Amino acid sequence: MKHVGILVCGLALACLPVAAQKHNSADRFGGTQGQDRITREVRHELVMLPYYGVFDNLAFTVNGGNVTLLGQVTRPTLKSDADNVVKRIEGVTHVDNKIEVLPLSDMDWQTRRAEFRAIYSDPSFTKYAYQAIPPIHIIVDNGHVTLVGIVDSDADKNLAGIRANQVPGVFSVTNNLVAGK
Repeated sequence: MKHVGILVCGLALACLPVAAQKHNSADRFGGTQGQDRITREVRHELVMLPYYGVFDNLAFTVNGGNVTLLGQVTRPTLKSDADNVVKRIEGVTHVDNKIEVLPLSDMDWQTRRAEFRAIYSDPSFTKYAYQAIPPIHIIVDNGHVTLVGIVDSDADKNLAGIRANQVPGVFSVTNNLVAGK
């Protein structure tokens, strides 16, 4: 069974079966249970990375012992750190690191800060703002904003999108927030 892990808000993980695959009974890592363990450990290791924050998006897929790392980060070291910690997990045989390092840009950093203030200064988002890693991740790539994460309701998702669209100088906003826990 192939699993997709989506790492958002530092604590949430969605494991969704995306393709059925015949199970090899000789799987030395426990078949589906081994894959579930690898998925949990990958999520844990990525959440614990010291420079992972609200302006980064990390996701991954697990297929047997193969892990594909996905997402966008603001620091090249975060990409290599993610690769290194996942490689050390027992049962991981191959890591395909497809994490994109976002371009260095003063304008993008200004936009990130403005988006953070616009979203998290809203009283409706106080419950999210005080988490170690706030669940609404703000990805800015050359003036284009993408919101990623999990919020409690469609109303929160829509309000975050509205707040993000109010920031001046933003070319576009894509709201990929997921409502519901």
